[in-house]
Amino acid sequence: MWDYAKIIIAVFVIAFLLGHFVYINARVPSGSMEETIMTGDRVFGNRLAYIKDDPERFDIVIFKYPDDPSQLFVKRVIGLPGETVNIVDGKVYINDSEEPLDDSFCPETPEGSFGPYTVPEGCYFMLGDNRNHSMDSRYWQNPFVEEDAIEAEVAVRYWPLNKIGTVK
Repeated sequence: MWDYAKIIIAVFVIAFLLGHFVYINARVPSGSMEETIMTGDRVFGNRLAYIKDDPERFDIVIFKYPDDPSQLFVKRVIGLPGETVNIVDGKVYINDSEEPLDDSFCPETPEGSFGPYTVPEGCYFMLGDNRNHSMDSRYWQNPFVEEDAIEAEVAVRYWPLNKIGTVK
């Protein structure tokens, strides 16, 4: 009996450690990332992704919502530390570039003008892929996500079963 108990305890300890230090499980409750991640999808995030490297533009990350850190959000990194993000007629421009960022992952043509936002050092500017229906950095009281608030990079969708695979 003791041998079975040791195995069960070991499994629980390993699952606990993996869940707190290696991966994070998240359910996407809204359509802000559609068509990349759909409402109700479940994803695993890699907590180790940013141990050596910093988040890069277009990474999809799980982070603590700046206006209520008890909530986790999933969005795409758009603005990096020290950059100026300006949104003109739905197009995103970085540091007064004349060429907008590629937004081919957006399901419809983004609308609206916002900014400019100068991203502080150690922070990031986030946008949802479904820009016209996303509560993101443009609308938050605290528009920037601190690096320490980033929990993980989204690595794989595991639900629904017919859409299992990496998310980019």
